[in-house]
Amino acid sequence: MGTTKAPPCPLKTRLETARTKYGNFANCPVRDVVDVISGRWSSLLMMALAEHPHRFGELRRLVPDISQRMLTQTLHELQRDGYVHREVFPTKPPGVEYSLTELGHSMFAALNVLIQWADENHASVTAARLHFDSEKESA
Repeated sequence: MGTTKAPPCPLKTRLETARTKYGNFANCPVRDVVDVISGRWSSLLMMALAEHPHRFGELRRLVPDISQRMLTQTLHELQRDGYVHREVFPTKPPGVEYSLTELGHSMFAALNVLIQWADENHASVTAARLHFDSEKESA
């Protein structure tokens, strides 16, 4: 006999609970956590690190359109939130390797579901956008 999930909590209830618990929506834990994960480069870097650890230069080559500054900033944000571990090796020059932490792996499991959904539904989303834009232009 399988277990059934409870239906999601209605939005109004969730918002009232958040307002009571956190004072305002700026302190909402969902927004706080999703903010970094939803960044432009975060999902790509998480995908790469989910495969295996990478050095900075490897990540830079894997995502060629990311600037060095954005790569550094995004890795720093992911490290700050506990998803990425940065290890420095005592070589000359020092080698640095990035890997997912246990928390990072658990977050990537959830993120990967969204990534797969996006892959499977990209054509439908693109078609919907084109349809919407064409209706908007003809109105």
